[in-house]
Amino acid sequence: MNMKENILVLFNELSEETKAKFQQLCEENDYSIRFFTKKADMQPYLGEATIIHGSGADLVTGSPKLKWFSSASAGVNHYFKPGVLRDDMVLTNSAGAYGLSISEHMIMVALMLLRRMPEYYELVSERTWNNSLPQRSLYGSRITVLGTGDIGSNFAKRVRIFEPASLIGVNRSGRAVDVFDKCVKISELDSLLPETDLLFMAVPETKETIHLLNAERLALLPETSYVINVGRGSAIDEAAIKDALENGRLAGAALDVFATEPLPQDSPLYGTKNLIITPHCSGQTTLAYTRVRNIQMFYDNLCHYAKGEPLEHIVDRERQY
Repeated sequence: MNMKENILVLFNELSEETKAKFQQLCEENDYSIRFFTKKADMQPYLGEATIIHGSGADLVTGSPKLKWFSSASAGVNHYFKPGVLRDDMVLTNSAGAYGLSISEHMIMVALMLLRRMPEYYELVSERTWNNSLPQRSLYGSRITVLGTGDIGSNFAKRVRIFEPASLIGVNRSGRAVDVFDKCVKISELDSLLPETDLLFMAVPETKETIHLLNAERLALLPETSYVINVGRGSAIDEAAIKDALENGRLAGAALDVFATEPLPQDSPLYGTKNLIITPHCSGQTTLAYTRVRNIQMFYDNLCHYAKGEPLEHIVDRERQY
């Protein structure tokens, strides 16, 4: 008997209870579903797959009957490369699953920079006892958040407890988001940067965000300011931020995302003064909450699909997020 849909799920650590829930939904709708933890094991089934939840443009290009690709990640810019998405294919993402994890990372690295942890670590590693480095606080800081979606809003909720002097969101339209003191349009960013102590970046990769933070905008920031990027590496001119850090025109930065990943071993960013580098780990699905939320979002959308209802989290092809 031919199934209506052939569903493949690529995801680590799914509980038997979760699998059973999916199985029941699929049995009720005459769907077939298979679960995988390794992409290589999916190859024999891609030819008949009509719905996939997972990560990787190769899963899309290798599935000629695919109707809907549910990206297990929030960022989807790599699916818009030529020859990946067909016009008749629906793409959804998992924006909404990562805000909690990434916002905690943002607070962690901000405190590390403000409290001079990289420098103290270096001193201690050299067995030098010096506790006199001037420290700063999130309290009373002027915070600007580029991107007011799931990540930016989750961060704003959590950082507010530290009582910053201001908490301003920046988005395309300037639409209000209640967790911020106010929100402004991206066109107003240049006037905001000189009044920013900490700039947090959580924007997707689009044509408008490539090198959004360039040398000219870095120069608008106070020399005492910090930059934290957890969105997409392409949003920052990496050569410009290295130059600003090395020449003392920026107090520090923490980057979790890069233009090329993995970051090449010969990248000039390694060893840059006052720069914290992390290997795109802020939103890993190792956090139980993130895993549960991610797969629940796909389950909810599959329920919508089975009922003929509109899907949630559909990626806008024009905006690419």
